[in-house]
Amino acid sequence: MEIKEAIILAGGLGTRLQSVLPGLPKCMAPVNGRPFLSYIISYYRQQGIEKFIFSLGYKHEVISAWIKQEYPAMPADFVVENEPLGTGGAIQLAVEKAKGKDVLILNGDTLFKVNLEALALFHKRNASACTLSLKPMQNFERYGVVETEEDGHIKSFKEKQQYAAGLINGGVYLLNTGRFRQQKRPAKFSFEKDYLEVFFSAMPMYGCVQEGYFIDIGIPEDFERAQAELEKH
Repeated sequence: MEIKEAIILAGGLGTRLQSVLPGLPKCMAPVNGRPFLSYIISYYRQQGIEKFIFSLGYKHEVISAWIKQEYPAMPADFVVENEPLGTGGAIQLAVEKAKGKDVLILNGDTLFKVNLEALALFHKRNASACTLSLKPMQNFERYGVVETEEDGHIKSFKEKQQYAAGLINGGVYLLNTGRFRQQKRPAKFSFEKDYLEVFFSAMPMYGCVQEGYFIDIGIPEDFERAQAELEKH
């Protein structure tokens, strides 16, 4: 099972990062001289993604112009929110541009180096409606925890608080497009709160543990950490 299409959610303002990148969308934050988004595109092209669907909002023209200049031959579609629709609304718009049965969903402010072949096999084997890539973490409070059964079936979502160890939702999903389209939803909703956390017990949703490199540049400290680490990875 090969996954050829990915949606990148890149509509975010990056409020907490405005002190270090005034006036730029978060995914365009410069890391060692190139936009953070380029690291995501580069890694997932290596993993076999051929077409990217960019879900944009804030300063969308900056991102689309850069993509067209930087990757002139790469198949790309652009979906623009006229107002913020939440992660769910953004995915709902972008899924209309996806041709395949399953599409990879990525966040434009997070690089999680997931083994896409392993994720796709796991997703197919379980006939999953949505498969989450889970990252093992220690001593954290920025993320909630996802609990799974032994076979990976999602058991519960736990709120953000201080954890000694746990599996976090790494923000990389394989989504069955047909199943997602079947449900009627409002234009504006949260993918995490209003889709995953509401429907995980009603339809097959699984978590696939991945040990790959993970960084989320949503706060200034981790944006600084990216400058040091992304030269090495």
